Amino acid sequence: MTAPLALPRTVVLVGLMGAGKTNIGRRLAARLHLPFVDADAEIEAAAGETIEEIFRRHGEAVFRDGERRVIARLLESPVHVLATGGGAFMDPNTRENIRRRGISVWLRAELDVLLARVARRGNRPLLKQGDPRAVLQGLMEKRHPIYAEADIVIDSIDGPPELTLIEVIAALRRYLAEHPLQSTAAVREPAEARQA
Repeated sequence: MTAPLALPRTVVLVGLMGAGKTNIGRRLAARLHLPFVDADAEIEAAAGETIEEIFRRHGEAVFRDGERRVIARLLESPVHVLATGGGAFMDPNTRENIRRRGISVWLRAELDVLLARVARRGNRPLLKQGDPRAVLQGLMEKRHPIYAEADIVIDSIDGPPELTLIEVIAALRRYLAEHPLQSTAAVREPAEARQA
């Protein structure tokens, strides 16, 4: 029998829209008996508006600023599974905060898989800026090199989510065996970051 997986830090799922961050995140949290938090839902609760409304009324820059602050707050919480928005990991401050306080997992998916998944939902502001295939292709070219900085990379396949979940859990076990981590309770913010 395999020993339970004890996580010293929050697992932070990153990747493009449609990669399965929320779906896999919920399943991972349930399997590990941890809380699941969707950063986008937390942003909406904090703003009192949907992400689509924030983009439309205030623009992407205002959204990204709120996203940065919400994720920083969430990373201060006890260990949980956190699904981030597709652009969150692109912010250097957020990326550094995740590196210090979490374990990042990039759910990487093929373009056609992403397209099929995002077609099921109409609330993707970035996809309303043109042809969804071209927009996603452009995002892949821009974001994949940054997502590749994640601690763990998992291919999110077009198949049962349970198969991706099994891969995530196995990769977390390997990562923790190779990289013993302090608990986030032992990670202190640099003085200059606290003063910002």
